[in-house]
Amino acid sequence: MTLSLIRPRELRFVTEQLWPLSSLLAYPRFAGHSLETFESVLDLSRKLAQEKFAPHNRASDANEPHVHEGRVRIIPEVKLALDAYAEAGFTALLADEEEGGLQLPYTLALLSDAMFLAANVSTTGYALLARGVANLLAAHGSADQQRLYRQPILQGRFLGTMCLSEPQAGSSLADITTRAELAADGSYRLVGQKMWISGGDHELSENIVHMVLAKIPGGPAGVKGISLFVVPKFQVNDDGTLGARNDVQLAGVNHKLGQRGIINTFLKFGENDACIGHLVGAPHQGLAQMFHMMNEARIGVGMGAIMQGLAGFEYALGYARERRQGRHPDQKDPSSRPVPLIEHADVKRMLLQQKCWCEGAFALAVFAGNLIDAQGQSTDSAVRSEATLKLELLTPILKSWSAEWCTRANDLAIQVLGGYGYTREYPVEQYYRDNRLNPIHEGSNGIQAIDLLGRKAMMERGAALQAMLGELRTTAVEASTMAVLQEFSTSLMEAVATIERTTQVLAARMAAGEVRLALANASLYLTLVGHALVAWIWLKQAMVATSALPGASAADGDFYQGKLAACRYFFRYELPAVQCNARLLQAFDDTALAMQADKF
Repeated sequence: MTLSLIRPRELRFVTEQLWPLSSLLAYPRFAGHSLETFESVLDLSRKLAQEKFAPHNRASDANEPHVHEGRVRIIPEVKLALDAYAEAGFTALLADEEEGGLQLPYTLALLSDAMFLAANVSTTGYALLARGVANLLAAHGSADQQRLYRQPILQGRFLGTMCLSEPQAGSSLADITTRAELAADGSYRLVGQKMWISGGDHELSENIVHMVLAKIPGGPAGVKGISLFVVPKFQVNDDGTLGARNDVQLAGVNHKLGQRGIINTFLKFGENDACIGHLVGAPHQGLAQMFHMMNEARIGVGMGAIMQGLAGFEYALGYARERRQGRHPDQKDPSSRPVPLIEHADVKRMLLQQKCWCEGAFALAVFAGNLIDAQGQSTDSAVRSEATLKLELLTPILKSWSAEWCTRANDLAIQVLGGYGYTREYPVEQYYRDNRLNPIHEGSNGIQAIDLLGRKAMMERGAALQAMLGELRTTAVEASTMAVLQEFSTSLMEAVATIERTTQVLAARMAAGEVRLALANASLYLTLVGHALVAWIWLKQAMVATSALPGASAADGDFYQGKLAACRYFFRYELPAVQCNARLLQAFDDTALAMQADKF
């Protein structure tokens, strides 16, 4: 069965009818491009992903990176794919033309990434981490740091990492102990340990640029004392040539459930008191600076989760159409021919759930890409401000909702295949394993939920939440004029009112000092808001489909009817979770909070 990455008809629907790529040409930065240019980039992405990335997805899973005689060994296909990716200019998709980049919209880069993430999430991880480092240095690095580290990344010569977590601290960055002491030459000497570092050591590139969080002695306590440093694997001379090996040691390799093809490491900095790092920007601003890369990575994690979910759905759908098994409950003749799996109602249910979750999340991710382009490129300051507010709210949802529900989609894909689903002869078990890491990656879902409720929904007196809910209201009003969608318009308006009411109740308790109680069920709040946003996305898709149905070809008619069925399923089977979660949140149920450790 051929992997489609993204079904071409689905991609056309999202990029031509739902969120038209042509609208991005109105921004001055992209005026020199054309829609044909955008389409050629996506065509090349699909071709390269299918030819260079997909073929070794299984091999890199079965033959994960390991250390032999002091060197990291990775199957050769990984480097060949990354070299082809860089040669095609994909590392520099977003960079200015003056620095050798393609100067393309973020939305287009995100769609390109989606192809590679569907084909091989592990190998793609090396490339996306490098681009994240390049973007971070563009925002906060000095001219020399950009020349010595960013430019080689854009050229495909260097790769990169983000080094935040430590063995004893995990996600609690306030507790990191890696320290950086100022040296006489203005550089710093770092000493400490970092854990869970993807791409932390390898020979896939000339150099590895580590972005490291550390504390300068004498600085403020907690996260306010964190600074950001460039720490290369090999020192880079002022003329750009490589110098001596830096004091960054590979202390161990973590063997993971999934995404095995990208090495995950335990690194030690300054074992010999000779780890040289270079401060990025001002001291004690490291966490704020690193959020530039972290938020980008969170959107990337969300898209990665979506594409693993979609890949599993596509495979399960194809399998269910081809595999014949069993008969309908009212067919009593055992000699009659078995029916295709897709004829069974429960299999249709599982496929509809996968379609709802994954296609809904994909369309939401593309909307987020549009917001990033608006935030960076609009000439209207009000538009930029509103896009920023919406992104603040959307980022934890896109990361966490997608990671949770698209992983559930992978679980259902296994179920559709039955016993074959959990065997390694079929890819759906790997999609599940690869996706299962995403609810933890870049801040666990629980942490993202607390961030959403405790910070993002409350920021600027709820401005971000209201800006996003305004989108939902507008769509609900527009849909109310279409008879076939009035039921869903009403349901979405009810969900918006429920979110507002629930948020006000929670905000009041937090203002009264009952923060722990109000945040105890934050994960329910993330589902509440996330489900409403995906319902909104489905209603928008249903509006497009309803308008396009008259006069559509037979094939397009089937496609649009599928969109309408998925919208109906999500509103009737999934959206009711909003009301259920709201009741628990407004009741301030303390079952989990009050549970004592010794009672388990």
